[in-house]
Amino acid sequence: MDLGVHTPALADESLEETLAYLSERGVDAIEPGVGGHPGEDHLVREVYLDDEDAQADLQSILDEYDVRLSALATHNNPLHPNDDRAQRADTELREAIRLASQLEVGVITCFSGLPAGAPDDTVPNWITAPWPPEHADALTYQWRQAIDYWDDLATVAHEHGVDIAIEMHPNMLVYEPHGMARLRAETGDRIGTNFDPSHLYWQGVSVLDAIRYLGARDAIHHVHAKDTRIYDAQAREKGVLDTTAYEDEPNRSWIFRSVGYGHDESHWKDIVSTLRMVGYDDVLSIEHEDSLTSPQEGLEKAIELLERAIFRTQPGEPDWAT
Repeated sequence: MDLGVHTPALADESLEETLAYLSERGVDAIEPGVGGHPGEDHLVREVYLDDEDAQADLQSILDEYDVRLSALATHNNPLHPNDDRAQRADTELREAIRLASQLEVGVITCFSGLPAGAPDDTVPNWITAPWPPEHADALTYQWRQAIDYWDDLATVAHEHGVDIAIEMHPNMLVYEPHGMARLRAETGDRIGTNFDPSHLYWQGVSVLDAIRYLGARDAIHHVHAKDTRIYDAQAREKGVLDTTAYEDEPNRSWIFRSVGYGHDESHWKDIVSTLRMVGYDDVLSIEHEDSLTSPQEGLEKAIELLERAIFRTQPGEPDWAT
């Protein structure tokens, strides 16, 4: 298994500075943004798409620091009811798929997107309960929109030999494992998950069980390493569907934390072991969104912990079992 980093946290550094910094700390792979919310500070999609010389220069600098691309990230909402916003997100996705193919990167990471609740609505609608009945009707409408869209994108991805790794995220249609499995079943094997445990912890989902559930469906295409700490006193008062501003940490029910500051090292070793058990042995891409520490310190502490947790070699034959 490799250690990776989702690089938007280092957006103030150039690509070469980022590669030098991460390579020195033993990082094997990066997941740069190429559009949407991650931005494109380290890999401007339009610069590299269809330009073999620029792509060769990129590969040269990656080779210099012995770092590979684990995925290209473009997290946005291609199902947005605003046509311009949806079109922009769709263009980012289609171009990211093409660029990933040209760079021989097997995965793009993204969101499922979220439609409005009805054809004439103007705002995406995250529905978390089936009652009153109009909400169930809206959810049915949303899933029709999503399946039509992602079935088409899965075909495009297949033509380019690229997998689509959807991050299960609140305020998106796919935010938990059963929704992820449903979308994959409806659209094909190119659709899977960018498994980010941080969004599952606060929902009360067992991360290890979720890995087994999605792993049994061969649905894990990429993995983020990001932690979450639930603060029980706040959660007991208002639950975990918390709209308190992220920067108001003392009053939130939960906040994102650097790896090891929400769950201990033994838990992360269990994650690594369970991923290997279900056949995923690619990359853990560290995403820093801990507002209590700097990106550099948060990344370095995560790297230090995960280096002890991951397996660098393949298992041998279990001779003791014969």
